[in-house]
Amino acid sequence: MAADTLKSTTGAGGAAAVRRLLLDNGALTALIVLVVAMSALSGDFLTTDNLLNVGVQAAVTAILAFGVTFVIVSAGIDLSVGSVAALSATVLAWSATSHGVPVVVAVVLAVATGIAAGLVNGFLIAYGKLPPFIATLAMLSVARGLSLVISEGSPIAFPASVSHLGDTLGGRLPVPVLVMIVMGLIAAFVLGRTYIGRSMYAIGGNEEAARLSGLRVKKQKLAIYALSGVFAAAAGIVLASRLSSAQPQAADGYELDAIAAVVIGGASLAGGTGKASGTLIGALILAVLRNGLNLLSVSAFWQQVVIGVVIALAVLLDTLRRKAGATPVAAGASGGGGGKQATTYALAAVVTVAIVGATSFLHSGNSSSSTPKMGLSLSTLNNPFFVQIRAGAQAEAKKLGVDLTVTDAQNDASQQANQLQNFTSSSLDAIIVNPVDSDAASNSVEAADKAKIPVIAVDRGVNKATVDALVASDNVAGGELAAKTVAEKLGGKGKIVILQGQAGTSAARERAEGFARGLEAYPGIQVVAQQPADFDRTKGLDVMSNLLQAHPDVQGVIAANDEMALGAIKALGSKAGTSVQVVGFDGTPDGLEAVAAGTLYASVAQQPTQLGRIAVDNALKGLEGKKVEETVKVPVKVVTKENVAGFSG
Repeated sequence: MAADTLKSTTGAGGAAAVRRLLLDNGALTALIVLVVAMSALSGDFLTTDNLLNVGVQAAVTAILAFGVTFVIVSAGIDLSVGSVAALSATVLAWSATSHGVPVVVAVVLAVATGIAAGLVNGFLIAYGKLPPFIATLAMLSVARGLSLVISEGSPIAFPASVSHLGDTLGGRLPVPVLVMIVMGLIAAFVLGRTYIGRSMYAIGGNEEAARLSGLRVKKQKLAIYALSGVFAAAAGIVLASRLSSAQPQAADGYELDAIAAVVIGGASLAGGTGKASGTLIGALILAVLRNGLNLLSVSAFWQQVVIGVVIALAVLLDTLRRKAGATPVAAGASGGGGGKQATTYALAAVVTVAIVGATSFLHSGNSSSSTPKMGLSLSTLNNPFFVQIRAGAQAEAKKLGVDLTVTDAQNDASQQANQLQNFTSSSLDAIIVNPVDSDAASNSVEAADKAKIPVIAVDRGVNKATVDALVASDNVAGGELAAKTVAEKLGGKGKIVILQGQAGTSAARERAEGFARGLEAYPGIQVVAQQPADFDRTKGLDVMSNLLQAHPDVQGVIAANDEMALGAIKALGSKAGTSVQVVGFDGTPDGLEAVAAGTLYASVAQQPTQLGRIAVDNALKGLEGKKVEETVKVPVKVVTKENVAGFSG
């Protein structure tokens, strides 16, 4: 009887211990499950190159998240870290490249920029009594705006000596991973072994109690947000190094990934808990998810859904852990806590290696295939023009018996770099890239070149790297045609406005250059305003509505794409096609309908379906060793009401 009772108690105790272990290490458990699942589902996941890719892709998010951990542990929030990262990198590149400042001094200026932004956040929160959400949201806008002002909306080349941060040591070990590890160790030390770290936990646990115990809460908040700014600056420098240029729109939305990594890692938004190792695990979970879903050809739209579900589950797990009385996720534990944690991580590593080793047999002997595999990375799929490129590419791939994987970079040069690295590590036969930015894509294309993978650029070229072919229309020539079309329609005289594309993108720059060149021949045309509307219809509507208040007598509009032109038409109302002539760019289906209706006077059509079709055709030729023309020009065509019926696109 006693023996039975002992067995029962021991069994219950063992089950409770396992349950407690899983609850206390929920993020680590999730990471192990993800790694095992991705290894089972994709034979390309568990390769040395791909695992290094995961580390590189996690680096920037992790570094940002380490800084955000300080803020969240103290029951704050920092929405500005992505913009501060972009601003810091822009300051470095601008001072070193454009003004000849020594690189060491430029790096100091970049870090000082991050500190200054953090101090402003801390001052507004501690002394101005602004809610952290509002103060850092304001800084998000200010920092991004300053980045665009300093760079004038264009990427700035990064100093070569700093760009080595995006390289590898010995040709294998990525420097961004090393920087991530160093910054993680610094974060762990600050949280667990310093006075300010203990202050963070005290403030996050109970700010009033911390103040009454003699803690200088206001000064500590200044230091906390300044630290967040330092880590944001470091992340910006690493990101710009990877892209070989400071992008004014870089790290857009990364603050959400950073916050997600901290929460997934076990920190509570209520404050008082969190640790650097948990944040690192959270960043790795996000990187493994994106990497694995790319390898499995999951749509970028569904990727957002999956990541959102993971964040929600992480918060639910945190709630369950608290209800179950699990050990709080805090740093600086004394006694045997550190040894116990190290043992847990070591055990997790052993279990993961064992299970992954077993799953690897699922893919043995299945690596060869007669079907050519290609990857197509598009700058965005939120624009009908690029959707048509995808449609043309998919139709041609199906016709030629090609397995085509399509990804959406969402106008993020860093995300596109990750996607191209994933394509390279999964040993695709050929890669087609529609660059977000021509300079930023160079490092990833060089890596594909070294792996002997043919690369075809579509719509936009790649600078400082070799591609097998460029399939494109001439954006500059198209811009000149658009300017000529509207000028001739107005009889060479009149006031016009120009709606520009997204600042920092090569398409926006090239089309704007074409508009300027084309208008040089018409001195009677006066450009009364030029404003960016980011290639977006809603922004085109808003910007045009605003411009009409200042320039009600405008007679013409040139838009850098049809989406903005359609927004402008909505703002103009009955004036569109009558007293105001609007010219768009791209020849999208909606744009052509507006041309047929007479509200859009003309669209400079690029025939995007043809671009996609020809890109796949040339990629297959390159794969088969056939001769490929270096530049394949798809002619642009001005489509008006007179010829729209016969235009196929």
